[in-house]
Amino acid sequence: MTRRVVLATHNEHKVHELRQILAEAAADLDLEVVSMAAFPEVGEIPETEVTFAGNARLKAEHVARATATPALADDSGLAVEVLGGSPGVFSARWSGLHAGEDLARGEKDRRNLQLLLDQLADVPDEHRRAAFRCAAVLALPDGTARTAEGEVPGVVVREPLGENGFGYDPIFVPEGDGRTLAQHTDEEKNAISHRGRAFRAMVPVLRDQLG
Repeated sequence: MTRRVVLATHNEHKVHELRQILAEAAADLDLEVVSMAAFPEVGEIPETEVTFAGNARLKAEHVARATATPALADDSGLAVEVLGGSPGVFSARWSGLHAGEDLARGEKDRRNLQLLLDQLADVPDEHRRAAFRCAAVLALPDGTARTAEGEVPGVVVREPLGENGFGYDPIFVPEGDGRTLAQHTDEEKNAISHRGRAFRAMVPVLRDQLG
């Protein structure tokens, strides 16, 4: 019997990416992966925790309770060494909340990215190391929660390159590569990304809990 699992995010870029990452597992386990669009009564969930795992669990548990459906959530971001691990959990709102402004997500991404580049403008190339980090959580309506994590190290380059991806992808070059994540195809990015690694690590959990 097909079971539903809901992705606890309103970010359609992320929904698209996660459906690609989970496609094989979903087919194998007979899972229907739905987005928050299926539950319009559930609004945005404030990310009030100070760790990726804490925010992911908060979102997954809230959505699982509100929808009576197993929920998958993640929290992820860019940690820059010279900034002490920032933007970190504040990656999506690094340039501020823009109160009163109805900004498109692409404009928010652009502002966040430009602020980070400005902050690193005088930092030499050898000190621009960073890592994308992700924590993924599966929460069940009965209160069960399981966590998996993924990370990809790399460097922050000096100008955006590439048209694919979103967020900080245009300024992040993974270790051992010469291209930003925004210059990778979806398939290439999903194979190496922090989110891809976290959700592939989640597959055995899905098999155990929902299979």
